[in-house]
Amino acid sequence: MLRGITVGMALREYLEPIANWFLQFDLPEPVVHWGHPVMMAIVVFVMGGAAAYAGWQGRLATNVEIAVEQKQAHAKIAPLMYLFIVMGASGGILSLVMQGKPILESPHFWTGMGAIALLTTNALIATTKFGKNNPAVRSAHAYIGSTALVLLVAHAFLGAQLGLSI
Repeated sequence: MLRGITVGMALREYLEPIANWFLQFDLPEPVVHWGHPVMMAIVVFVMGGAAAYAGWQGRLATNVEIAVEQKQAHAKIAPLMYLFIVMGASGGILSLVMQGKPILESPHFWTGMGAIALLTTNALIATTKFGKNNPAVRSAHAYIGSTALVLLVAHAFLGAQLGLSI
């Protein structure tokens, strides 16, 4: 645990100048406190839901045209969702620093990092063209993505608890 505290303290030390820069704008407390959760809820539930729906529709459709259309929609939404989640994680961490709260101690932080790890794995799978269109790799991509989305729902619940506790 001592190592985790050291890493957390080093991360906080690195991020405090950035957080202080944002604090100079005298943002309203509700924006600092609830901005990250509101924006990320949109990303997770709207974009994540749309990406998952399109991905599974593309996978399960019996009509080839519909399958192609849904896979293309998934390929457009998922990378943007991933980008917004990574950027949102940065914003959430900065929000904690701005509020003087611990960074690495909450389950919300760790579920977020786990979801980013799963989504990164999926992005890498997609860049390999799904193992040169290997059905097992395509299945892994589908189930890893679904697991990431379920983890993000748990992450949102933990985030709401965290937000209400600080």
